[in-house]
Amino acid sequence: MTSSQDLTSLTVAELGDRMKTKQVSPVEVAEAFIARADALEPTLGVFVTRSTEQALAAAKQAEAEIAAGDYKGPMHGIPVGVKDIYDTAGVRTTSGSAVYADYVPDRDSAAVARLREAGAYSIGKTGTVEFAFDPTGRNAHYGMPKNPWGLDRMPGGSSAGSGAGTAAGLFPISLGTDTGGSIRIPSALCGLTAIKPTFGLTSRFGVTPLSWSFDTVGPMARSAEDAAIALNVLAGYDPEDPGSAHSEKVDYTHGLSDGVRGLRIGVPKEYVWDVIDPEMQAAFWKAMSDLEELGAVVEEISLPELAWVPAIAAAMTTVEAATIYGDLARTRGDELDPSVLRRVQSGFFISGETYVQAARARVLFTRRMNAAFGSVDLIATPTVAMPAPPHDAERMLVGGVDTAVREALLRDTRIFNVSRLPAVAMPTGFSSDGLPLSMQIAAPAFHDALALRAAHAYQQVTDWHRARAAI
Repeated sequence: MTSSQDLTSLTVAELGDRMKTKQVSPVEVAEAFIARADALEPTLGVFVTRSTEQALAAAKQAEAEIAAGDYKGPMHGIPVGVKDIYDTAGVRTTSGSAVYADYVPDRDSAAVARLREAGAYSIGKTGTVEFAFDPTGRNAHYGMPKNPWGLDRMPGGSSAGSGAGTAAGLFPISLGTDTGGSIRIPSALCGLTAIKPTFGLTSRFGVTPLSWSFDTVGPMARSAEDAAIALNVLAGYDPEDPGSAHSEKVDYTHGLSDGVRGLRIGVPKEYVWDVIDPEMQAAFWKAMSDLEELGAVVEEISLPELAWVPAIAAAMTTVEAATIYGDLARTRGDELDPSVLRRVQSGFFISGETYVQAARARVLFTRRMNAAFGSVDLIATPTVAMPAPPHDAERMLVGGVDTAVREALLRDTRIFNVSRLPAVAMPTGFSSDGLPLSMQIAAPAFHDALALRAAHAYQQVTDWHRARAAI
Protein backbone atom coordinates (compact mmCIF):
# COMPACT_ATOMS: atom_id res chain seq x y z
CA MET A 1 0.00 0.00 0.00
CA THR A 2 1.37 3.41 -0.99
CA SER A 3 0.71 6.14 1.56
CA SER A 4 -0.57 9.61 0.70
CA GLN A 5 2.79 11.08 1.71
CA ASP A 6 4.58 8.66 -0.61
CA LEU A 7 2.29 9.55 -3.51
CA THR A 8 2.93 13.28 -3.20
CA SER A 9 6.68 12.70 -3.32
CA LEU A 10 6.55 10.81 -6.61
CA THR A 11 7.31 12.22 -10.04
CA VAL A 12 4.87 12.30 -12.92
CA ALA A 13 6.68 9.36 -14.52
CA GLU A 14 6.40 7.34 -11.32
CA LEU A 15 2.77 8.23 -10.72
CA GLY A 16 1.88 7.52 -14.34
CA ASP A 17 3.49 4.09 -14.21
CA ARG A 18 1.63 3.18 -11.03
CA MET A 19 -1.70 4.30 -12.45
CA LYS A 20 -1.12 2.54 -15.76
CA THR A 21 -0.37 -0.74 -13.97
CA LYS A 22 -3.23 -0.13 -11.51
CA GLN A 23 -0.97 -0.21 -8.45
CA VAL A 24 -2.70 3.00 -7.44
CA SER A 25 -5.87 4.70 -8.68
CA PRO A 26 -6.20 8.23 -10.03
CA VAL A 27 -8.68 8.97 -7.24
CA GLU A 28 -6.10 7.96 -4.62
CA VAL A 29 -3.60 10.26 -6.32
CA ALA A 30 -6.03 13.17 -6.38
CA GLU A 31 -7.02 12.65 -2.75
CA ALA A 32 -3.38 12.53 -1.65
CA PHE A 33 -2.51 15.85 -3.29
CA ILE A 34 -5.73 17.50 -2.13
CA ALA A 35 -5.02 16.40 1.44
CA ARG A 36 -1.49 17.78 1.26
CA ALA A 37 -2.81 21.07 -0.12
CA ASP A 38 -5.38 21.20 2.68
CA ALA A 39 -2.57 20.84 5.21
CA LEU A 40 -0.01 23.21 3.69
CA GLU A 41 -1.96 25.85 1.80
CA PRO A 42 -2.64 27.96 4.92
CA THR A 43 1.14 28.23 5.39
CA LEU A 44 2.25 28.54 1.78
CA GLY A 45 -0.51 30.54 0.08
CA VAL A 46 0.11 28.85 -3.28
CA PHE A 47 -3.41 28.96 -4.73
CA VAL A 48 -5.61 31.82 -5.85
CA THR A 49 -8.50 29.46 -6.63
CA ARG A 50 -8.70 25.79 -5.77
CA SER A 51 -10.62 23.30 -7.93
CA THR A 52 -11.08 20.41 -5.52
CA GLU A 53 -14.49 19.17 -6.71
CA GLN A 54 -13.55 19.45 -10.39
CA ALA A 55 -10.25 17.65 -9.70
CA LEU A 56 -11.99 14.75 -7.95
CA ALA A 57 -14.49 14.46 -10.80
CA ALA A 58 -11.67 14.41 -13.35
CA ALA A 59 -9.80 11.79 -11.32
CA LYS A 60 -12.89 9.56 -11.22
CA GLN A 61 -13.22 9.91 -14.98
CA ALA A 62 -9.54 9.01 -15.46
CA GLU A 63 -10.00 5.98 -13.19
CA ALA A 64 -12.94 4.75 -15.26
CA GLU A 65 -11.06 5.31 -18.52
CA ILE A 66 -7.96 3.46 -17.37
CA ALA A 67 -10.07 0.60 -15.96
CA ALA A 68 -11.77 0.32 -19.37
CA GLY A 69 -8.41 0.07 -21.13
CA ASP A 70 -8.48 3.62 -22.48
CA TYR A 71 -5.07 4.70 -21.16
CA LYS A 72 -4.06 7.98 -22.77
CA GLY A 73 -0.41 8.15 -21.71
CA PRO A 74 1.77 9.16 -18.77
CA MET A 75 -0.16 12.39 -18.03
CA HIS A 76 -3.43 10.47 -17.62
CA GLY A 77 -4.77 11.07 -14.12
CA ILE A 78 -2.08 13.63 -13.20
CA PRO A 79 -3.11 16.73 -11.21
CA VAL A 80 -1.57 19.97 -12.47
CA GLY A 81 -1.11 23.36 -10.86
CA VAL A 82 -2.15 25.98 -13.40
CA LYS A 83 -0.68 29.48 -13.27
CA ASP A 84 -3.50 31.96 -12.89
CA ILE A 85 -2.97 33.57 -16.28
CA TYR A 86 -4.19 30.50 -18.18
CA ASP A 87 -7.86 30.56 -19.12
CA THR A 88 -9.77 27.69 -17.52
CA ALA A 89 -13.37 27.18 -18.58
CA GLY A 90 -15.75 27.77 -15.69
CA VAL A 91 -12.96 28.64 -13.22
CA ARG A 92 -11.89 32.23 -12.69
CA THR A 93 -8.64 33.54 -14.17
CA THR A 94 -7.51 36.65 -12.30
CA SER A 95 -4.14 37.19 -14.02
CA GLY A 96 -2.99 38.16 -10.54
CA SER A 97 -5.08 41.32 -10.78
CA ALA A 98 -7.92 42.75 -8.70
CA VAL A 99 -9.35 44.13 -11.93
CA TYR A 100 -10.04 40.58 -13.16
CA ALA A 101 -10.91 39.05 -9.78
CA ASP A 102 -14.29 37.87 -11.09
CA TYR A 103 -13.39 36.96 -14.67
CA VAL A 104 -14.53 33.44 -15.55
CA PRO A 105 -13.56 32.26 -19.05
CA ASP A 106 -15.92 30.08 -21.04
CA ARG A 107 -13.09 28.30 -22.84
CA ASP A 108 -9.81 26.67 -21.86
CA SER A 109 -6.47 27.99 -23.00
CA ALA A 110 -4.77 25.75 -25.56
CA ALA A 111 -2.30 24.36 -23.00
CA VAL A 112 -5.02 23.45 -20.50
CA ALA A 113 -7.13 21.92 -23.27
CA ARG A 114 -4.20 19.77 -24.42
CA LEU A 115 -3.56 18.58 -20.88
CA ARG A 116 -7.23 17.67 -20.49
CA GLU A 117 -7.11 15.71 -23.75
CA ALA A 118 -4.13 13.81 -22.33
CA GLY A 119 -6.15 12.92 -19.23
CA ALA A 120 -4.59 15.44 -16.83
CA TYR A 121 -6.58 18.01 -14.89
CA SER A 122 -6.20 21.26 -12.98
CA ILE A 123 -6.09 20.98 -9.20
CA GLY A 124 -6.18 24.76 -8.85
CA LYS A 125 -5.01 28.13 -10.12
CA THR A 126 -1.64 29.19 -8.72
CA GLY A 127 -0.46 32.61 -7.62
CA THR A 128 1.29 34.89 -10.08
CA VAL A 129 2.61 38.41 -10.17
CA GLU A 130 0.01 40.74 -11.69
CA PHE A 131 0.13 40.27 -15.48
CA ALA A 132 3.31 38.19 -14.89
CA PHE A 133 5.35 41.39 -14.73
CA ASP A 134 8.03 40.75 -12.08
CA PRO A 135 10.56 38.03 -11.16
CA THR A 136 10.17 38.16 -7.37
CA GLY A 137 6.72 36.61 -6.89
CA ARG A 138 5.24 39.61 -5.08
CA ASN A 139 1.55 40.37 -5.50
CA ALA A 140 -0.18 43.23 -3.69
CA HIS A 141 -3.63 41.71 -4.21
CA TYR A 142 -3.27 38.00 -3.47
CA GLY A 143 0.01 37.87 -1.57
CA MET A 144 3.35 36.25 -2.31
CA PRO A 145 3.43 32.44 -2.09
CA LYS A 146 5.98 31.14 0.41
CA ASN A 147 9.10 29.31 -0.72
CA PRO A 148 8.99 25.87 0.99
CA TRP A 149 12.80 25.88 1.31
CA GLY A 150 12.61 29.05 3.42
CA LEU A 151 9.32 30.67 4.33
CA ASP A 152 11.02 34.06 4.61
CA ARG A 153 12.51 33.73 1.10
CA MET A 154 11.22 34.69 -2.32
CA PRO A 155 9.68 31.88 -4.36
CA GLY A 156 10.63 33.70 -7.56
CA GLY A 157 8.24 34.88 -10.20
CA SER A 158 6.23 35.45 -11.98
CA SER A 159 5.13 31.78 -11.78
CA ALA A 160 5.46 31.90 -8.00
CA GLY A 161 2.62 29.61 -6.97
CA SER A 162 3.51 27.02 -9.59
CA GLY A 163 7.08 26.94 -8.33
CA ALA A 164 6.30 26.86 -4.63
CA GLY A 165 3.45 24.38 -5.02
CA THR A 166 5.39 21.90 -7.12
CA ALA A 167 8.33 22.08 -4.73
CA ALA A 168 6.05 21.53 -1.72
CA GLY A 169 4.29 18.54 -3.30
CA LEU A 170 0.87 20.15 -3.63
CA PHE A 171 0.90 18.92 -7.24
CA PRO A 172 3.58 16.96 -9.15
CA ILE A 173 3.84 19.35 -12.09
CA SER A 174 2.59 22.79 -13.05
CA LEU A 175 2.18 25.26 -15.86
CA GLY A 176 4.22 28.46 -15.90
CA THR A 177 5.02 31.13 -18.45
CA ASP A 178 8.37 32.68 -19.26
CA THR A 179 8.85 36.18 -20.66
CA GLY A 180 12.14 37.03 -18.97
CA GLY A 181 12.65 33.94 -16.84
CA SER A 182 9.32 33.37 -15.11
CA ILE A 183 9.45 29.59 -15.47
CA ARG A 184 13.15 29.20 -14.70
CA ILE A 185 13.51 31.76 -11.87
CA PRO A 186 10.95 30.17 -9.50
CA SER A 187 12.25 26.75 -10.52
CA ALA A 188 15.77 27.83 -9.58
CA LEU A 189 14.73 29.33 -6.24
CA CYS A 190 12.46 26.38 -5.36
CA GLY A 191 14.71 23.51 -6.54
CA LEU A 192 12.75 22.40 -9.62
CA THR A 193 13.54 21.28 -13.14
CA ALA A 194 11.73 23.20 -15.86
CA ILE A 195 11.96 24.12 -19.51
CA LYS A 196 11.36 27.37 -21.31
CA PRO A 197 10.69 25.91 -24.75
CA THR A 198 11.73 27.40 -28.06
CA PHE A 199 9.62 30.48 -28.80
CA GLY A 200 6.56 29.38 -30.77
CA LEU A 201 6.80 25.68 -29.89
CA THR A 202 3.93 25.83 -27.39
CA SER A 203 0.66 27.69 -27.88
CA ARG A 204 -0.07 30.90 -25.97
CA PHE A 205 -3.73 30.96 -26.95
CA GLY A 206 -5.83 31.81 -23.90
CA VAL A 207 -2.85 33.00 -21.85
CA THR A 208 -2.81 36.56 -20.51
CA PRO A 209 -0.12 38.38 -22.53
CA LEU A 210 2.75 40.52 -21.32
CA SER A 211 5.11 40.70 -24.29
CA TRP A 212 4.27 39.26 -27.71
CA SER A 213 7.96 39.04 -28.56
CA PHE A 214 8.96 36.86 -25.61
CA ASP A 215 5.98 35.19 -23.87
CA THR A 216 6.44 31.40 -23.76
CA VAL A 217 4.39 28.56 -22.24
CA GLY A 218 6.05 25.63 -20.50
CA PRO A 219 6.03 23.05 -17.68
CA MET A 220 7.62 23.24 -14.22
CA ALA A 221 8.47 19.83 -12.81
CA ARG A 222 10.70 17.81 -10.54
CA SER A 223 12.78 16.13 -13.22
CA ALA A 224 13.84 16.50 -16.83
CA GLU A 225 11.89 13.34 -17.60
CA ASP A 226 8.68 14.88 -16.26
CA ALA A 227 9.30 18.08 -18.23
CA ALA A 228 9.74 15.98 -21.38
CA ILE A 229 6.52 14.07 -20.70
CA ALA A 230 4.60 17.33 -20.34
CA LEU A 231 6.22 18.92 -23.38
CA ASN A 232 5.02 16.00 -25.49
CA VAL A 233 1.49 17.16 -24.66
CA LEU A 234 2.04 20.91 -24.88
CA ALA A 235 4.17 21.24 -28.03
CA GLY A 236 2.63 21.67 -31.44
CA TYR A 237 1.35 24.24 -33.90
CA ASP A 238 -1.80 26.18 -33.03
CA PRO A 239 -3.38 28.43 -35.68
CA GLU A 240 -5.04 30.44 -32.88
CA ASP A 241 -1.66 31.68 -31.66
CA PRO A 242 -0.13 34.09 -34.22
CA GLY A 243 3.32 33.33 -32.80
CA SER A 244 2.94 29.57 -33.10
CA ALA A 245 5.60 27.86 -35.20
CA HIS A 246 5.26 25.02 -37.67
CA SER A 247 7.79 22.51 -36.35
CA GLU A 248 8.52 18.83 -36.70
CA LYS A 249 6.64 16.57 -34.30
CA VAL A 250 9.08 15.32 -31.67
CA ASP A 251 8.83 12.77 -28.88
CA TYR A 252 10.77 14.53 -26.15
CA THR A 253 11.12 11.34 -24.11
CA HIS A 254 12.69 9.43 -27.02
CA GLY A 255 16.46 9.46 -26.72
CA LEU A 256 16.26 11.06 -23.29
CA SER A 257 18.73 8.48 -21.95
CA ASP A 258 21.25 8.81 -24.78
CA GLY A 259 23.65 10.70 -22.51
CA VAL A 260 26.05 13.53 -23.26
CA ARG A 261 29.15 11.69 -24.45
CA GLY A 262 30.76 13.74 -27.19
CA LEU A 263 28.46 16.74 -26.75
CA ARG A 264 30.24 20.09 -26.59
CA ILE A 265 28.96 22.44 -23.89
CA GLY A 266 29.92 26.10 -24.18
CA VAL A 267 30.20 28.33 -21.13
CA PRO A 268 30.29 32.09 -21.82
CA LYS A 269 33.31 33.80 -20.32
CA GLU A 270 31.72 37.26 -20.33
CA TYR A 271 28.79 38.89 -18.51
CA VAL A 272 27.53 35.89 -16.52
CA TRP A 273 30.32 36.09 -13.95
CA ASP A 274 30.10 39.85 -13.34
CA VAL A 275 27.37 39.30 -10.73
CA ILE A 276 27.37 35.82 -9.16
CA ASP A 277 27.09 34.31 -5.72
CA PRO A 278 30.22 32.24 -4.96
CA GLU A 279 28.21 29.16 -3.94
CA MET A 280 26.11 29.36 -7.10
CA GLN A 281 29.30 29.63 -9.15
CA ALA A 282 30.97 26.71 -7.38
CA ALA A 283 27.92 24.48 -7.84
CA PHE A 284 27.82 25.36 -11.53
CA TRP A 285 31.41 24.35 -12.13
CA LYS A 286 30.92 21.14 -10.14
CA ALA A 287 27.98 20.36 -12.43
CA MET A 288 30.17 20.99 -15.46
CA SER A 289 32.75 18.60 -14.01
CA ASP A 290 30.02 15.98 -13.53
CA LEU A 291 29.01 16.37 -17.17
CA GLU A 292 32.63 16.05 -18.26
CA GLU A 293 32.86 12.77 -16.35
CA LEU A 294 29.86 11.62 -18.39
CA GLY A 295 31.80 12.34 -21.58
CA ALA A 296 30.77 15.89 -22.45
CA VAL A 297 33.38 18.42 -23.55
CA VAL A 298 33.10 21.71 -21.66
CA GLU A 299 34.77 24.75 -23.15
CA GLU A 300 34.69 28.50 -22.72
CA ILE A 301 33.16 30.56 -25.51
CA SER A 302 33.20 34.28 -26.12
CA LEU A 303 29.84 36.08 -26.29
CA PRO A 304 30.49 39.76 -25.57
CA GLU A 305 27.05 40.54 -27.01
CA LEU A 306 25.49 39.18 -23.80
CA ALA A 307 25.94 42.69 -22.45
CA TRP A 308 23.15 43.81 -24.81
CA VAL A 309 20.56 41.59 -23.13
CA PRO A 310 19.26 43.83 -20.31
CA ALA A 311 18.67 46.82 -22.58
CA ILE A 312 16.96 44.79 -25.32
CA ALA A 313 14.72 42.90 -22.93
CA ALA A 314 13.76 45.94 -20.84
CA ALA A 315 12.91 48.14 -23.81
CA MET A 316 10.87 45.59 -25.73
CA THR A 317 9.04 44.03 -22.80
CA THR A 318 8.14 47.38 -21.23
CA VAL A 319 6.84 48.92 -24.45
CA GLU A 320 4.81 45.85 -25.33
CA ALA A 321 3.36 45.68 -21.81
CA ALA A 322 2.43 49.37 -22.05
CA THR A 323 0.74 48.69 -25.39
CA ILE A 324 -1.37 45.96 -23.79
CA TYR A 325 -2.10 47.56 -20.40
CA GLY A 326 -1.69 51.27 -21.08
CA ASP A 327 -5.40 52.05 -21.20
CA LEU A 328 -5.95 50.07 -18.00
CA ALA A 329 -3.12 51.99 -16.32
CA ARG A 330 -4.69 55.31 -17.36
CA THR A 331 -8.27 54.50 -16.39
CA ARG A 332 -7.95 52.06 -13.46
CA GLY A 333 -4.38 52.52 -12.32
CA ASP A 334 -5.41 52.85 -8.69
CA GLU A 335 -6.61 49.22 -8.82
CA LEU A 336 -3.25 47.85 -10.02
CA ASP A 337 -0.30 46.71 -7.96
CA PRO A 338 1.73 49.97 -7.63
CA SER A 339 4.99 48.32 -8.71
CA VAL A 340 3.36 46.79 -11.80
CA LEU A 341 1.66 50.09 -12.60
CA ARG A 342 5.05 51.85 -12.55
CA ARG A 343 6.52 49.31 -14.94
CA VAL A 344 3.61 49.67 -17.34
CA GLN A 345 3.80 53.47 -17.16
CA SER A 346 7.54 53.44 -17.82
CA GLY A 347 6.75 52.03 -21.26
CA PHE A 348 5.02 55.31 -22.14
CA PHE A 349 8.41 57.08 -22.09
CA ILE A 350 10.32 54.74 -24.41
CA SER A 351 10.35 56.13 -27.92
CA GLY A 352 9.39 54.27 -31.06
CA GLU A 353 12.96 54.67 -32.28
CA THR A 354 14.31 53.03 -29.14
CA TYR A 355 11.89 50.13 -29.48
CA VAL A 356 12.82 49.55 -33.13
CA GLN A 357 16.52 49.72 -32.35
CA ALA A 358 16.02 47.18 -29.56
CA ALA A 359 14.11 44.91 -31.93
CA ARG A 360 16.91 45.17 -34.48
CA ALA A 361 19.47 44.42 -31.80
CA ARG A 362 17.43 41.37 -30.78
CA VAL A 363 17.74 39.98 -34.30
CA LEU A 364 21.49 40.60 -34.36
CA PHE A 365 21.89 39.06 -30.91
CA THR A 366 19.93 35.97 -31.97
CA ARG A 367 22.15 35.57 -35.01
CA ARG A 368 25.22 35.75 -32.78
CA MET A 369 23.80 33.14 -30.42
CA ASN A 370 22.92 30.88 -33.33
CA ALA A 371 26.46 31.29 -34.68
CA ALA A 372 27.83 30.18 -31.31
CA PHE A 373 26.15 26.84 -31.87
CA GLY A 374 28.46 26.33 -34.81
CA SER A 375 31.19 25.36 -32.36
CA VAL A 376 29.17 23.89 -29.45
CA ASP A 377 26.03 21.79 -29.08
CA LEU A 378 24.76 23.39 -25.89
CA ILE A 379 25.34 26.54 -23.83
CA ALA A 380 25.29 26.48 -20.02
CA THR A 381 25.13 29.20 -17.38
CA PRO A 382 23.84 29.51 -13.82
CA THR A 383 20.08 30.06 -13.92
CA VAL A 384 20.10 32.98 -11.51
CA ALA A 385 22.90 34.92 -9.86
CA MET A 386 22.06 33.90 -6.29
CA PRO A 387 19.90 31.63 -4.11
CA ALA A 388 16.45 32.77 -3.01
CA PRO A 389 16.71 36.27 -1.46
CA PRO A 390 14.71 37.43 1.57
CA HIS A 391 11.11 38.04 0.52
CA ASP A 392 11.33 41.81 1.01
CA ALA A 393 14.82 42.38 -0.41
CA GLU A 394 15.25 45.10 -3.05
CA ARG A 395 19.05 45.23 -3.27
CA MET A 396 21.74 42.80 -2.11
CA LEU A 397 25.44 42.22 -2.24
CA VAL A 398 25.89 39.39 -4.75
CA GLY A 399 29.46 38.23 -4.97
CA GLY A 400 30.50 41.54 -3.47
CA VAL A 401 28.54 43.57 -6.03
CA ASP A 402 25.65 45.77 -4.87
CA THR A 403 22.86 44.64 -7.17
CA ALA A 404 19.11 45.12 -7.56
CA VAL A 405 17.42 41.82 -6.73
CA ARG A 406 15.30 41.95 -9.90
CA GLU A 407 18.44 42.31 -12.03
CA ALA A 408 20.19 39.46 -10.23
CA LEU A 409 17.22 37.20 -10.92
CA LEU A 410 16.71 38.19 -14.56
CA ARG A 411 20.18 38.81 -15.95
CA ASP A 412 20.97 35.22 -17.02
CA THR A 413 17.51 33.88 -17.84
CA ARG A 414 16.75 36.75 -20.26
CA ILE A 415 19.63 35.62 -22.48
CA PHE A 416 17.43 32.86 -23.83
CA ASN A 417 14.25 34.93 -24.01
CA VAL A 418 15.94 37.52 -26.21
CA SER A 419 17.42 34.77 -28.41
CA ARG A 420 14.18 32.72 -28.22
CA LEU A 421 16.13 29.53 -27.53
CA PRO A 422 15.05 26.58 -25.36
CA ALA A 423 16.61 26.41 -21.90
CA VAL A 424 16.24 23.87 -19.10
CA ALA A 425 16.79 24.95 -15.49
CA MET A 426 17.77 22.26 -12.97
CA PRO A 427 19.00 22.06 -9.37
CA THR A 428 22.74 21.70 -8.73
CA GLY A 429 22.90 21.57 -4.94
CA PHE A 430 22.24 23.70 -1.91
CA SER A 431 23.77 26.80 -0.38
CA SER A 432 25.29 26.75 3.09
CA ASP A 433 21.92 27.88 4.48
CA GLY A 434 19.97 25.16 2.71
CA LEU A 435 18.63 27.03 -0.33
CA PRO A 436 18.52 25.48 -3.82
CA LEU A 437 21.21 26.28 -6.40
CA SER A 438 20.57 25.98 -10.13
CA MET A 439 22.00 25.96 -13.63
CA GLN A 440 20.43 26.18 -17.08
CA ILE A 441 21.37 24.41 -20.30
CA ALA A 442 20.26 25.87 -23.63
CA ALA A 443 20.13 24.34 -27.09
CA PRO A 444 19.59 25.60 -30.65
CA ALA A 445 16.04 26.53 -31.60
CA PHE A 446 13.69 23.53 -31.76
CA HIS A 447 16.35 21.26 -30.26
CA ASP A 448 14.52 21.28 -26.93
CA ALA A 449 14.99 17.50 -26.74
CA LEU A 450 18.77 17.94 -26.67
CA ALA A 451 18.64 20.30 -23.67
CA LEU A 452 16.31 17.88 -21.86
CA ARG A 453 18.62 14.98 -22.70
CA ALA A 454 21.61 16.76 -21.14
CA ALA A 455 19.56 17.62 -18.04
CA HIS A 456 18.39 14.02 -17.73
CA ALA A 457 21.96 12.75 -18.03
CA TYR A 458 23.02 15.02 -15.19
CA GLN A 459 20.09 13.85 -13.08
CA GLN A 460 21.10 10.21 -13.54
CA VAL A 461 24.30 10.84 -11.57
CA THR A 462 23.01 13.40 -9.05
CA ASP A 463 20.13 13.45 -6.60
CA TRP A 464 19.59 17.20 -6.19
CA HIS A 465 16.28 17.02 -8.06
CA ARG A 466 15.03 14.36 -5.64
CA ALA A 467 15.46 16.51 -2.54
CA ARG A 468 12.23 17.57 -0.85
CA ALA A 469 11.72 20.56 1.40
CA ALA A 470 11.02 19.61 5.01
CA ILE A 471 7.66 21.28 5.38
